[in-house]
Amino acid sequence: MSKDTVTDFVDDIKQRLGSENITIDEGVLTRYGAHTLPGPDRPPSAIVYPGSTADVQTIVRAANIHRIPIFPISTGSNLGLGTRAPVQTGQVVVDLGRRMNRILEIDETLAYAAVQPGVSFQMMADELVRRGANFIISTTSGPPQGGMLGNAIDKGGGYGPMFDHFGFSCGMEVVLGNGEVIRTGAGNVEHSEHPNWHISKYTLGPILDGLFAQSNFGIVTRLGIWLMPRPEAIRSFHFTFPDDDDLEHIIDVCRPLKLNNSVPTLLRVANDLYLIGTDDVFPAYDEVSGKRSVSDNQRKALQAKHGFGSWTVSGAFYGPSMEALEPQINRVKQLFMQSGKAKYISHEDAMGKPPLKVAIDAFSGVPTQGELNLLNWRPGGGNVWCTPGTPMVGRIANKFQKEARAIYNHHGLDYAVMNVCGGRFARSLHVISFNRDSGDERRRADAIYRALADSFAADGVPVGRSPVDYFDYHMRTVMPAFANACIEIKRALDPNGIIAPGKYGIP
Repeated sequence: MSKDTVTDFVDDIKQRLGSENITIDEGVLTRYGAHTLPGPDRPPSAIVYPGSTADVQTIVRAANIHRIPIFPISTGSNLGLGTRAPVQTGQVVVDLGRRMNRILEIDETLAYAAVQPGVSFQMMADELVRRGANFIISTTSGPPQGGMLGNAIDKGGGYGPMFDHFGFSCGMEVVLGNGEVIRTGAGNVEHSEHPNWHISKYTLGPILDGLFAQSNFGIVTRLGIWLMPRPEAIRSFHFTFPDDDDLEHIIDVCRPLKLNNSVPTLLRVANDLYLIGTDDVFPAYDEVSGKRSVSDNQRKALQAKHGFGSWTVSGAFYGPSMEALEPQINRVKQLFMQSGKAKYISHEDAMGKPPLKVAIDAFSGVPTQGELNLLNWRPGGGNVWCTPGTPMVGRIANKFQKEARAIYNHHGLDYAVMNVCGGRFARSLHVISFNRDSGDERRRADAIYRALADSFAADGVPVGRSPVDYFDYHMRTVMPAFANACIEIKRALDPNGIIAPGKYGIP
């Protein structure tokens, strides 16, 4: 892609959308290319700010004319996965969130909303409060400015009953690679009104929504999101266990609680440094120049300081009053404390512990930025996520944590993980914190990520989401027929390959 080609595209967009809606300012490009991953920054060649679906069509058609690769983002808050940086240096970022940030609809009868890409978790939570606080959203545990639409189509999740953000979305508007617009689900009929668009997933014809999750087949400009009626009372529970190998017992206790849906939320099983890293920093980092992991003695001292063991389980119940929830709290207390090793932390005590308050907020639909403090565990703000999973079988989960812990220790960084547990499966968020100003720590963080991915792949376990640095790395592990199917779909929907080439390893 030549400089003249970019110039022609920029001039074309200025004429079509106005010069105020595209920039090639070097300072802005640098900021958009920055991220927290081990690899180098990837500045775009330009940034476009559409204000409507029609504007997105205009940008896509111009990109086809000039053969310019574009990289759409919502709010660009994908910390640990790539933030706003494109897959390849020089791609044009299409920032959907800056101007396309309207809540298009809230239906309090049928409990759903329709949003543009720039609607953040905080914006929606604030609007629901303004309307009387009758509903809550499923939010992540950071950052509040993250886009609801972008998180859903990247298969992000929360921790409450509606944790599956893609699964609890319904009905899309999508601009394809040729500039055409389609509506999925019950919005696909030619009519001025679509009363079932955001409430019925299964209507005539194929279910196309999944094609636009973690892909580069189109640009989603509208998404329906289901809401949850606000419970009258939310009461959390927390149990902390002293030893690393207690994970086996914890998982085996959690599994039946979720299989029979005794606990409505997911169960967060976080290790010590995942929690402590949101409220503290690496002790005596300068003394070791960041070249080794936190020692066992330092871990024990941090555990004592913050009141956590090696693992802490968090969940919550919903009901008509705090008092009505006490029998359910007592039941889980009996189950978790039967080993004689667990320590119970009540809802009231947890409210005074910032790392556990993050969990309570997430269960309550309150956006929070508490876990962003993991960026400060080591200086330099480096942070990358590796997101494999485990069956909800204690011995398997414990085997995986031993292997992962050994990889972190071998490379001299600090093992931090949260397992988000359902009845059959737990997603494991491995956080790799490192000093991005140190070439040595960047190298070691990259080595840990690849070693983790290889170790889990050797057991047939893929990741759930991929940082931008590793799209190709992960696509090489899938079966060839699957990769070929992705390529053929791409050719059909985006024949010139202008939407985010390389995203998730799809050309």
